[in-house]
Amino acid sequence: MSVLYDTIGIDYANLRKPDLRIAAQIDAALGDAQSVLNVGAGAGSYEPAGRAVTALEPSAEMIAQRPEGTAPVVQGPAEDLPFADNSFDAAMAVLTIHHWSDKARGLAEMRRVARNRAVLLTYDPAFRGQWQTEYWPGLIGLDDGAMPPMAFFEEHLGPVDTQPVLVPHDCSDGFLYAYWRRPQAYLDPRIRKGSSGFWMIDGVEEGAQRLQADLASGAWAARHAALLERENADMGYRLVIADLV
Repeated sequence: MSVLYDTIGIDYANLRKPDLRIAAQIDAALGDAQSVLNVGAGAGSYEPAGRAVTALEPSAEMIAQRPEGTAPVVQGPAEDLPFADNSFDAAMAVLTIHHWSDKARGLAEMRRVARNRAVLLTYDPAFRGQWQTEYWPGLIGLDDGAMPPMAFFEEHLGPVDTQPVLVPHDCSDGFLYAYWRRPQAYLDPRIRKGSSGFWMIDGVEEGAQRLQADLASGAWAARHAALLERENADMGYRLVIADLV
């Protein structure tokens, strides 16, 4: 993960600005936790205000992009958290588990250091409804291979509450499926650069060329006109909440 994000991380903070609506859902999921460990913290997105947050991030490039005033950060991997048992009220991880080399161990580590709750924003690989795979079919196999199924979280964390995270049409965070109502954004190499998915599949430029042609001809709009009327959409993102006590 650290090697990949040492490359992707350049300009990452400008491409991946936290969306306040998603941030509010994550914050609510943390409940009354006062101390929080943010695993795979990146540049500091979604770290809740008003709580004692400690960040853990493996990539030096990502750490360098953390704004002044963000939570103190420790460099290290999710699979070997350098903290004692029950050090925090809660542990959180936002769109990061697909980069972990050992997902089961990472979840076990979150459970070890958190007294009360674990909160993860992830993606359900069983979800089918994203139009982006029409142009980049490699994303399907990538999601299936990298994202753990929802049952995996209950297996390793115990009973969980799973909530859909609806993506606003004007989402400020440029994660992979954020631009569902703004297809022209995917023509911008800079936008694609902000998502690890586009770094890990073949045929990215070819897919962008097909999308550009369909936008110009009106074919995309004809197939997906209903999306243009929506304020938000379920694109497969899920918030997993586990009470650990």
